[in-house]
Amino acid sequence: MGNVHTGVFKKRNLLLIILFILLGLALVWSLMPIIWMFLSSLKRDASMFTMPPKFIFKPDFHIYRFMFSNKGNFGQFMVNSLIAAVSSTVIALFFGSMGGYALARGKFKRKSDISFWIISTRMAPIPAVILPVYLIFAKLHLVGSMAGLIYAYTTFNLPFALWMMMIFFKEVPTETEEAANVDGCSKFQTFIHIAIPMATPGLVATGVLCMMFAWNDYMFASVLTGTATQTIPVSVSLLVTQTGIVWGQVMAMGTIIVLPIMIAGFVVRKYLVRGLSMGAIK
Repeated sequence: MGNVHTGVFKKRNLLLIILFILLGLALVWSLMPIIWMFLSSLKRDASMFTMPPKFIFKPDFHIYRFMFSNKGNFGQFMVNSLIAAVSSTVIALFFGSMGGYALARGKFKRKSDISFWIISTRMAPIPAVILPVYLIFAKLHLVGSMAGLIYAYTTFNLPFALWMMMIFFKEVPTETEEAANVDGCSKFQTFIHIAIPMATPGLVATGVLCMMFAWNDYMFASVLTGTATQTIPVSVSLLVTQTGIVWGQVMAMGTIIVLPIMIAGFVVRKYLVRGLSMGAIK
């Protein structure tokens, strides 16, 4: 029996070692382009594509200094991206949490049909709706304004946030809310003091996903913004010129696009994992 247990233990350890090796290779495969992009942003153009590549070198921050100077004008692009992404995320979470709670706890006819209709508006691909959105916004004089860009992001983020929060609120035990109602809490008080705190992981997960969509968007921003309201993804496309590609700034801007989302995901990783697993469909 001892030999059998030893053999099973060795096989289990071997499988774990193989699994960790495969996970390590997948991690390297996923992170290598980001690491390469970040290292390239700290090099001069002449040494950016040298072979074999140099991973140990003296970093040069001249690209970042230029971008955040008055000549680079990158600071304005970054502020525009932050305003649009944060504003649309906050609006989507505010109304999405209330609408999701209503769909999760409300009792009315054709609730499932309404839920599907809401999420179906998010399923439409952006290229299919960009023309009618542009025509509507042009009539409303919203093209080229920050308000128009925020509204466009919210039209896509809100259905997603509402659907996600509906799933998360369904996972909250109704017994806790019923106990609060017995103690004299109104529906709104129960929502604020019981449902929202218990669904915080889902709220954070939804917020991060909404933020990612708005922060990384290029299609809406390229069509609906003007010179003063351009975002970072649009500014990156301007670096591809007839004379060539400004690789240094492309690498630096790519790093800045990726970095905030990675930091946000790292900071709220516990909430993100709990939220996504909390809302899993069983």
